[in-house]
This record gives sequence, structure tokens and C-alpha cells, in this order.
Amino acid sequence: MNIDFNKMNGLVPAIVQDAVSGKVLMQGYMNEEALTKTQETGRVTFFSRSKNRLWTKGETSGNFLELVSLAIDCDGDSILIKAHPKGPVCHTGADTCFFEVNSSKTGFIDQLRSIIKDRKNNPSDKSYTASLFAKGINKVAQKVGEEAVEIVIESKDDNKDLFLGEAADLLFHYLVLLEAKEIELDEVMEVLIKRHAQKS
Repeated sequence: MNIDFNKMNGLVPAIVQDAVSGKVLMQGYMNEEALTKTQETGRVTFFSRSKNRLWTKGETSGNFLELVSLAIDCDGDSILIKAHPKGPVCHTGADTCFFEVNSSKTGFIDQLRSIIKDRKNNPSDKSYTASLFAKGINKVAQKVGEEAVEIVIESKDDNKDLFLGEAADLLFHYLVLLEAKEIELDEVMEVLIKRHAQKS
């Protein structure tokens, strides 16, 4: 990574984002040593200006930030870190240092879509998803229909676990169907956004 550590006397801002929700969790500063330690340990480490030393987030509280990926901005003087937080991030006990709630998991849908796309483009004999694509659009559509019926049946009972299982199955197969039709979920979102705008 070609990072310019000279602009701020050896430090660069490091913005931490939840890898699943996309929420900005906090900002810290890194020097070269902190970046290296982060990459080697898989736990986000900063240079603490107040302590004047390396500081691994969670070293006292246990609320570590498990590294998922690193990226630098176009000027090479800022780092974007995607991580899995292992508890509240802010020292106040808040989810984020910006006092935002970080409970949504819907960002995982984009990760799942990428996996589904990869299974279509790089099929494997061991992949259930790839086997659906191999059987063709009729089979994929049939599975969505089957899962829709099953969630209707489960909705009439009071077993939350079974209902959640069927809801997950339906959502997964719906995403597979969209990929089989070469339609992005964003296109579906655009339809909903336009409908909402028309009713507002």
C-alpha cells in the first residue's frame, strides 16, 4: 500500500467502518508500525497521540476490531478499514463514536449477492447455489415458489425459529433468481424508491 505518512508527521487518519452494516464506527490515527501490526495480527491497532504509543482497540475492554480489509484514498493519505467490532466501539459504551446505533445486518445482503454471483461465474460441483444455476431458470423460479409457500405455512404458526428459517430460505432463493435473470437488487430498489416518491 502506497501510503504517504509524511503529510502529518508520520500519521494518517484511519476511518473504521463496520464490514457488515457499513456504519462508520470511529476514527483514529496510524503510523507505519500500527499499520503493520494491524495487518500481522488481524486486530486494528492505532497510534495513540495521548498515550504516545501503539494502541490496539480493545486491549483493555476486549472489544477488539477484527480486520476485514484495508483501502487507501485517492491521495494516499487516509486509510479506510472495514472490520467486525467485538462489542461497543466507543469508550462511552456506545456502538460508535458518533453515537449511532449499529445493529443492522442488512449490509450482509450485498456480500451474499457477491457470493451468489461468484457461484454462477465460477461454478463448483460442491456448491448448492451453482447447482441451481446449472438446472436453469425454471428450477430457480420453482424453488422461490416453494419457499414462498413454506413461509406462508409457517406464518400461520407461532414457531419463530421455523419462520426465520423459511424467511432466510426465501430471501436467499429470491437473490439467486435475480442473479439468474441478470437483474441487480438495486434495480428493484429503484422501483420501490420511485413508488415511494410518487406517493409522497
